[in-house]
Amino acid sequence: MAVSVVSTSPRPPVEPGSARSYRPALALLASLFFMWGFITVINNTLLPHLRSVFELNYTQTTLIESTWFVGYLVASLPAAKLIERIGYQRALVIGLAVMTMGSAGMILAASLPSYGVTLVSLFTVSCGIALLQVAANPYVAVIGPPESSEARLTLVQAFNTTGDVLAVVFGRYLILSRTTAGTSAEGVQLSHAQRMADAQATELPYFIVALVLAALAVVIARAHLPALGAATQRTNAEQRRNLSLWSHRNLILGCGAIFLYVLAEIGVGNLFINFASQPSVANITHEKAAFYLTFVWGGMMVGRFAGAWIMRNFAPDRVLAFFALGALLSALAATILHGPAAMYALIVVGLFHSIMFPTIFALAIRGLGPLTEEGSGLLIMSIAGGALVFIQGAIADNYGIQTAFVVTALCELYVLFYALWGSKPTHALAEVALDAEA
Repeated sequence: MAVSVVSTSPRPPVEPGSARSYRPALALLASLFFMWGFITVINNTLLPHLRSVFELNYTQTTLIESTWFVGYLVASLPAAKLIERIGYQRALVIGLAVMTMGSAGMILAASLPSYGVTLVSLFTVSCGIALLQVAANPYVAVIGPPESSEARLTLVQAFNTTGDVLAVVFGRYLILSRTTAGTSAEGVQLSHAQRMADAQATELPYFIVALVLAALAVVIARAHLPALGAATQRTNAEQRRNLSLWSHRNLILGCGAIFLYVLAEIGVGNLFINFASQPSVANITHEKAAFYLTFVWGGMMVGRFAGAWIMRNFAPDRVLAFFALGALLSALAATILHGPAAMYALIVVGLFHSIMFPTIFALAIRGLGPLTEEGSGLLIMSIAGGALVFIQGAIADNYGIQTAFVVTALCELYVLFYALWGSKPTHALAEVALDAEA
């Protein structure tokens, strides 16, 4: 392993137009955050579509999303190793290439149609996203002043959520509105011919996605991103013996917070359309429910842009505690209330989820110093918590879809605990300096 240089002196301020101005790099990275948010949230409209095409119950439907998040579990730690060997920029290009292949596989899955090819293709896309996440999140966190890392990461995550919002609109018009199931009431039985015709609806959306990903890979490959030099690489084996990730409470408990937060977010997004379509809730079609789903992700987008400013003025852990409490109360309301009020309560959960991932991530890698990359790999691996969404599917099948959001409330409770106590750093190391080389 390469020797890591750790700086104990403060970083000089970033001057606009100087070699240390990383705004162009942040702008380019924001496009990556946008794109992987877009592709992830297409699943919110894809899952109810696949449920009708393959005649799945809630457990089987959410198992599709579980396969997606297993990709994070499998790819995250190897991704950290790959970044160490080839660097951040090449890793980003490879991640985009893998996502392009997976998207092309979804075109094949729609043309067959094939449930198995669908699972393999979604797994491939998620592996590519995991590589992007492991590379881009710590990159954004360390290329500016450490005291503003939470705000900076929240800002670029806002572009991630912008992609989420547009993905719902994209999926609504190019998938649900073009299918019989998407424009029918909940529970309507379709003929085999109708289901096979509906399956073809995903060919055009994923063809567009594959083209955009391929073009973005070319742009990233030709871009001049600032190099994160030896100071941000891992320590060699001899130095590494004296450093342990397990001594950092904020990281270990932060992995749990990421794990459960993602489970909460994915549960809300994936079950929302079926939830809102229930006669006891809003009694609307899937296409109409997708319209209301845009407000879930729209709330997250607004919350992240606002959160980037809020955390420049208030302590990030206190902001996280406030948002976690709001999400907890909203999730409980969605479980208890009936009629449209339950749907509106679930929409509000999106607003309170807004700052959670970037804030937890930045708090969790605080004080890791030369262990930042390895810690980042663990945190991204923790995104695999979304794989447990099948538990909510099983609860929905056996006790009703509204009861399933008790799981969401329990996840918010843990995030509140992390904000109040678990995020406090222990055994903090000196911050890692950033090389000015371009």
